[in-house]
Amino acid sequence: MSKGYGARTEAETKAALATVAKAEKAGIRTVQLQFVDLHGITKSVQIPIHQMPASIKHGTWFDGSSVEGFTRIAESDQMLRPDMSTWRILPWAPAESGAGTARVICDVLLPDGSPFAGDPRGALRRQVERAAKLGYKVNMGPELEFFLFEYGADGHPVTKPHDKAGYFDFTGDQGIDIRQDMVDALEALGIKIETAHHEVAPGQHEIDFEYSDSLATADNATTFKYALKEIAKQHGLYASFMPKPIFGINGSGMHTHQSLASLKTGKNVFYDAKDKYGLSPIAKSYMAGVLKHARSMIAVLAPTVNSYKRLVPGYEAPTYLVWGRRNRSALIRVPMISAGRSVEATRMELRCPDPSANPYLAFAVMIAAGLDGIEKKMVLPDPVEESLYEMDSVRVAQKGIQELPGSLIEAIDELKANPVICGALGDHILSHFLDAKQAEWDEYRTHVSNWEVDRYLELY
Repeated sequence: MSKGYGARTEAETKAALATVAKAEKAGIRTVQLQFVDLHGITKSVQIPIHQMPASIKHGTWFDGSSVEGFTRIAESDQMLRPDMSTWRILPWAPAESGAGTARVICDVLLPDGSPFAGDPRGALRRQVERAAKLGYKVNMGPELEFFLFEYGADGHPVTKPHDKAGYFDFTGDQGIDIRQDMVDALEALGIKIETAHHEVAPGQHEIDFEYSDSLATADNATTFKYALKEIAKQHGLYASFMPKPIFGINGSGMHTHQSLASLKTGKNVFYDAKDKYGLSPIAKSYMAGVLKHARSMIAVLAPTVNSYKRLVPGYEAPTYLVWGRRNRSALIRVPMISAGRSVEATRMELRCPDPSANPYLAFAVMIAAGLDGIEKKMVLPDPVEESLYEMDSVRVAQKGIQELPGSLIEAIDELKANPVICGALGDHILSHFLDAKQAEWDEYRTHVSNWEVDRYLELY
């Protein structure tokens, strides 16, 4: 694009066109121009690859009024600008298949080339740029848990796990093969995998990928979810990122590791050898900011009615606003660094997000909270290393420990009252997000469930 937001240099345009020409010559036929809506759901416009040079130079128009949380009918024209750093060939649609397909993630622009305020990727980019002005690069590393469920006779997925295994079990069923196929697909998409294993609950799994800068990581997290659904489907199963699909067993989280690196030196500024916890003043203030704003940003980190059925004590889902090193019941954990491992691994892990969150918005509000802590030099309280799950409510209250909101509507009210988190989202995203979540809550609170019928119909 010759002008407007994120304009490419002549050299960048030439390189992008060369990438497309090479792919077309190799047999790639179509390109998926991808972006996400307000809820983090991947949207795609598919174009023939011969249209890709025009998209690189001028963008591709689409109707934003048809996308959740975007624009009104009278403001429908919007433009997709491909970010060629995200260009990938889909491994399940290679050139040799005869239906070769590439994908590229796009920024959403207005007709004048300026960034669209409702683009979730743009909201994260604003916080990345804010951190850069302070001299930092924000690194993120999410751990997305998911379930593999079977399909029912009607062709829709049901909450029947495909196995009965537990944490780290080496099972003889198809789970091992499926995870391997998932790892292969993710690595083909440029996502470097660290570990893959069975999780605590039957049918529950986790695949962890290498941390990176927050924007690239949000792109990877979005790719991760739809890629795993595709591979699971090939095996006759459904990959679900619903936070709490089954009563009485663990739900799925998206624990998010975070650290800051100096833009000048590249060094991890969270580490301090003189501190007994190995944490610098910057790290402590960042963590203090996250704790300070946790109640207000949980509506974004755990954005569904179902999310709050995971965030209850006893299922490894943290609800108390404390931090610790070995304490997995704490909201923030500071993982131990293995002997001989680089201090660059120093980081904090926020354990309350779940995989139903929009990664771009989740990362944006976490960064905003942490940077607010740094700018205001917030003081981190002492860690809590005893299990909070074993404390009764009286003892928790005596210690002055706060908890996360217990429902979506409480979380919404907390969000509305916090200018830091509201500001990170921006007026457009905030208003549409609040409208959508209020509607979700209203529908839920007026719905008569099977549990209520079973409990009350014959009792009264």
